[in-house]
Amino acid sequence: MKIHEYQARNLLEQAGIPTLPGDVATTPSEARKIAERFTGQVVVKAQIHAGGRGKAGGVKVVSTPDEAGVAAASMLGRRLVTHQTPSGGVLVRKVLVAAAADIADELYVAVVMDGDLGVPVVMASTEGGVEIEHVAETTPEKIMRVPGDPLIGFSPYRARDMAYALGVPAELVRPTADLIVKLYRLFVDKDCSLVEVNPLVVTRPSKPGEVARIIALDAKVTLEDDALFRHPELQALHDPDQEEPLELRAAAAELSYVKLEGGRVGCMVNGAGLAMATMDITKWAGADPANFLDVGGSADEKRVEEAYRILVDDKDVEVILINLFGGILRCDAAARGIVAGAKATRHDLPIIVAMRGTNADEGLKILGDSGLKVSTAADLAGAAEGLKTILASMPAKGAHHAQGGGR
Repeated sequence: MKIHEYQARNLLEQAGIPTLPGDVATTPSEARKIAERFTGQVVVKAQIHAGGRGKAGGVKVVSTPDEAGVAAASMLGRRLVTHQTPSGGVLVRKVLVAAAADIADELYVAVVMDGDLGVPVVMASTEGGVEIEHVAETTPEKIMRVPGDPLIGFSPYRARDMAYALGVPAELVRPTADLIVKLYRLFVDKDCSLVEVNPLVVTRPSKPGEVARIIALDAKVTLEDDALFRHPELQALHDPDQEEPLELRAAAAELSYVKLEGGRVGCMVNGAGLAMATMDITKWAGADPANFLDVGGSADEKRVEEAYRILVDDKDVEVILINLFGGILRCDAAARGIVAGAKATRHDLPIIVAMRGTNADEGLKILGDSGLKVSTAADLAGAAEGLKTILASMPAKGAHHAQGGGR
C-alpha cells in the first residue's frame, strides 16, 4: 500500500528522524495560511502516489504566502502527468506546504527487501536529488548496499561506515548513522516494503552560531499489504482516490488485477505463473496485454463473472484471452461465470479460451453453446495462434471503440 509524502514524513517524525515542518492543504487559502507560519521560502508539493513531480510542475519553491496560494491553485484539482502516472495523469487533491531548506549537499538513502538474500537492505548514494533508477543505470558503483540482520537489526557501526562513505561533515557522522538505524527500525516495525529518503540533505548554516544538519527532505513509504492486519492504524492512511478504479473493484472481489498502459488484450487466468506466461504469449502474438488478472485457484463462478465484467469495463480492451487450468476452480464453473459476465455486459468482443483440467470439456461446451464470439484452443500455443488471427483481422488499436464498438 502506497501512502502520501506527508503521511510518510509523519511516520519518519514518529520514528525520531528529523524533517522540516509542514502541513497538508486541500485549498489555496489553506496553503497560504500554512505558509504564513514560516519565515523565508516554502515549498509546495503535489501529493500523488508517483515520482517525477518536480519535472511535471508538481513541486514549486515560493517566497511569500500569497505565492504559496497561487502555486497550490495551479496544482489542486488538476491532473499531474509524470513518467510514473497513467497517461491521463492523477488528480491532485492535496498539497504539502513545508519550510524550505538551504541545501549544501543532497544524498540518497533507502531500505528495501532483497528477495535473493531474504533480508532488508540499506541502500545509500551520494547522488541524491535524482532518480535512483538513473543512478543505477549510469553510475551503479555510486550505490552502496548493506544488508541488515533479521535478529540484531542494522548495527550502528555499519551505519557509521555508510555515513563516512557518504562524505558527510565529521560532526554529522553520528546523526547520519543514527538516522540510518532509525530508518531501518521503521522499515521493520511497520512492515514496510520500501522506506526511501530522496533527497537526504545536509543543510548550510545561514547565520553565525548555526550548525549544519542532516534532514529527510522528502519521504516515500510503501507498506506491505499482507501485514496491514498487524497495523490497523496504518490502514487509515490508504487513499482510494489514488488507485485505479478497476483495481479497487478487483481488490473488493479478492482478485489480483493490475491495469497496464497501452495494451489491447484483456487477459484472465487462474495462477500468477500462468498469468505471466499468458502475458508473454500475448506479446509473442504481436499485441500488448491490457492487464494482469489472476482470479486465483479457489475462485468461484461469481468471482469469475466479476473478473469478466472488469475486463470488459476497461475501454482499452479489444479482445479477451482466457487461459484457465481447472483444479479447485472447475472449468465448467468458470465457463458459467464467463457467460454470465458476457450477458450482463452485452459486449461483442472476440474471446479466445484455452481450458484444461477438471471438467474442461463441459466448460468448452458451455462456451460453445453460449452464442458468444468464442474461439477455443487446446493449449496456450493454440490460443496464441488464434490471437494472431483475430488481431490480423482487426483495425488498428482504438479504431474499434472510435467506430462504436458495441460495448
